[in-house]
Amino acid sequence: MGYTGGMHTPLSILAIAGSLRAASLNTALLRAIAKLAPASFDIRIYQGLGTLPLFNPDLDADSLPGVTALRDAILAADVLMLASPEYAHGVSGPMKNALDWMVGNESFIDKPLVLLNASPRATHAQAALRETVGTMSARLIDDACISLPLLGSGLDAEGIAADPALRQAILGMLQCVRSFS
Repeated sequence: MGYTGGMHTPLSILAIAGSLRAASLNTALLRAIAKLAPASFDIRIYQGLGTLPLFNPDLDADSLPGVTALRDAILAADVLMLASPEYAHGVSGPMKNALDWMVGNESFIDKPLVLLNASPRATHAQAALRETVGTMSARLIDDACISLPLLGSGLDAEGIAADPALRQAILGMLQCVRSFS
């Protein structure tokens, strides 16, 4: 992020979907964001959520390649985006597991963060995520945290990107992220 030799480097964003489903709306949303993002953004979608071991504080996180890879990816990113489904009024297990692994390191401290919600009725998981990342000392970009009515829409990433209202909301969110950084 910043200005280097007359050129702006792209804003590096690490996007994490909290679902392991192949047809996840949260993953589709992140793919649509990556598709719509201008060249001034470098959006990478994290693929290793399902490979992380279950959180166990007795294990040495530094000896677990999946955990260190996630930590290093978060540290390298300028901004973090989290999109998690809600299960039984809570954050998905895979998302919570990943967050638990990051509690013992500095990856979230002062990290600009956006929460995305693919179902406006999923308010409990969003509130829990907000509480968790706040406790971890992340900096929420409140104006960029959006809920989109994707549940039941039948849209994939291309359909989300093509829908005029969704496209406008996503581009507005990205503008908020750019203005914040």
